[in-house]
Amino acid sequence: MKYSLGPVLWYWPKETLNAFYQAAASSQADVIYLGESVCSKRRATKTADWLSMAKSLASAGKQVVLSTLALVQSPSELTELKRYVDNGEFLIEANDVGAVTLANEAGVPFVAGPALNVYNAVTLQLLLKMGMTRWCMPVELSRDWLVQLLKQCDELGIRQQFEVEVLSYGYLPLAYSARCFTARSENRSKNECQTCCIDYPQGRRVRTQEDQQVFVLNGIQTMSGNCYNLGNDLISMQGLVDIVRLSPQDAETLSMVDRFRANETGHQPLMMARSNECNGYWRRVAGLELVS
Repeated sequence: MKYSLGPVLWYWPKETLNAFYQAAASSQADVIYLGESVCSKRRATKTADWLSMAKSLASAGKQVVLSTLALVQSPSELTELKRYVDNGEFLIEANDVGAVTLANEAGVPFVAGPALNVYNAVTLQLLLKMGMTRWCMPVELSRDWLVQLLKQCDELGIRQQFEVEVLSYGYLPLAYSARCFTARSENRSKNECQTCCIDYPQGRRVRTQEDQQVFVLNGIQTMSGNCYNLGNDLISMQGLVDIVRLSPQDAETLSMVDRFRANETGHQPLMMARSNECNGYWRRVAGLELVS
């Protein structure tokens, strides 16, 4: 299996991103996703900066993919999306159907990101015709669902035409909204948010009255309260999954890639923190649960 670093979902300063990707260049990750996929108001790192980082990582031997917004809402965002599609060098990750359409019209291959609602083989067949080369499974699906879906793909004769990627580490984006929940939590409107999410480099925690962390707010994303970790489920991915994706949380995520690789055969299991880690969706139980 190959390992990928998904796009940084948090709003990190440009200097922090530069340092992270400089370190990622020498990491064991095979594929690195770059770009702002959450909110277009996060402008500290501009398109030219992302492309510069992409060239640097590509020269270090990494496959680079440019991630696009999961929610395109304005003409300016559409213009920026076209710049990504027309970059002329790097694969893109389409997280919105608009990105799929633009890529198809331009004849550009794309990765179908986890924000797309793809739950069956017929939809995958349609995306293949439009230029898809890789599919990242929606985060809430289970191994059992994946097995059945790939069986459908075999029946349609398309299984070998695309790669399968599974988001296997990090806080999971569960829902997207046109509203910004981080701004609302500070009694700000979205238009006057002052990009306050930069003050929460790992999101803003939401707890119940019983002090259980149930969600993490990240701009327009509502994320899982526990960190998803399939580091001890890699054996069950054999023959199903081509690329294991880790979502960057901090600089330590790079060492997590090493730990995942070391445990591919199950001989170096990861220690799990039952209080804040989970693997429920993959195991087809409640998402917050951790099944050993």
